[in-house]
Amino acid sequence: MKCRHCDHELHHSFLDLGHAPPSNAYLSASQLRTPEITFPLRLYVCDHCWLVQTEDYAAAGDLFSRDYAYFSSTSQSWLQHAARYVEKITRILNLNHESFVIEVASNDGYLLKNFVAADIPCLGIEPTTSTADAAERIGVPVLRKFFGASTATELAGANKRADLICGNNVYAHVPDINDFTDGLRIALKEGGTINLEFPHLMNLIRFNQFDTVYHEHFSYLSLTAVVPIFAKSGLRVFDLEELPTHGGSLRIYGCHESDPRETQPVVAEMLGKENAFGLRDLAIYRGFQRKADKVKDDFLEFLITQKRMGKSVAGYGAAAKGNTLMNYAGIKHDLVSFVCDASVSKQGSYMPGNHLAILPPSELTKVKPDWIVIFPWNIAQEVVQQQQQLLMSGSKFVIAVPELKVLP
Repeated sequence: MKCRHCDHELHHSFLDLGHAPPSNAYLSASQLRTPEITFPLRLYVCDHCWLVQTEDYAAAGDLFSRDYAYFSSTSQSWLQHAARYVEKITRILNLNHESFVIEVASNDGYLLKNFVAADIPCLGIEPTTSTADAAERIGVPVLRKFFGASTATELAGANKRADLICGNNVYAHVPDINDFTDGLRIALKEGGTINLEFPHLMNLIRFNQFDTVYHEHFSYLSLTAVVPIFAKSGLRVFDLEELPTHGGSLRIYGCHESDPRETQPVVAEMLGKENAFGLRDLAIYRGFQRKADKVKDDFLEFLITQKRMGKSVAGYGAAAKGNTLMNYAGIKHDLVSFVCDASVSKQGSYMPGNHLAILPPSELTKVKPDWIVIFPWNIAQEVVQQQQQLLMSGSKFVIAVPELKVLP
């Protein structure tokens, strides 16, 4: 396999989670009686440009299908994050009714609806029918395509280059990261700004967040890797912010290479932090498998102990994180009875791989399990606050990542 960015051969394994189905490929009842396709889930690190990436097997069209079940608006904290961002970036860039904003991977309109409300012209680019339909129902205009150089050229030809291009948690999802970045340059006006948010590889390693690894994430990003990717496409990272979202993310600010805005000192500072952490040293990548295995083993030991004690265990959040963890650990119905999720689009379906039923959260109140595992640990406090009645009835909440911990 060659590196997706620099085309050097990949020799160094970062993580091997065996075989698993795509983490967001939820199943219907009829599909439980048919064969289920799995793919190897392995990561490699390029020792030339330091991009961490999945082994090539699954195609984007197989992962981001018409009935894609992830809807961003399910999380109230994420909606608040999006609203705060729109207020901030509108002020910083002086956006108004004469501006034009593009969001790549706009999902269900969770973010762009704030620009619509502010009368700032915008366009979402979203290939999945289910989420695009939801966005259009709330008045967000959507172009139903995958984004890349070709789509960007169409936009530029139609005089739809943007003052702001934003993308939350999409940069890691693109199989051809160079083509995607070329598209950012083509679709960006002179003087325009790019904002991309993505989980920070340094935090993934530091906090053992191996459950954020799944086929839909083709890349695992650091500033060390992103700066040369941008440079190859004629772009420059001139500023950044550290965010608490998704276990610790970066929000980068990009522009055309010739843009007069100066690169802020925080960019060099972050590159220095990543270098000091060891992101340019193979040793830190070679040691990660052992850390992931410890998280998995501790979680399995906890579940087996509860089973032997006759305790009941259910899951909260039919998240890709939970699918990665449970499929790697081989967890089935005997250890976790079912999973609840607030997203109506997932309810009535079954988890890929382990085939646990996905039920509405009200089921937890009926069953009152002894333990509830919160798989999307990044919103664990939000879940606990919403489910105080369960705590009062005796149920306990637990997370497995970055380590086994009883909440609150």
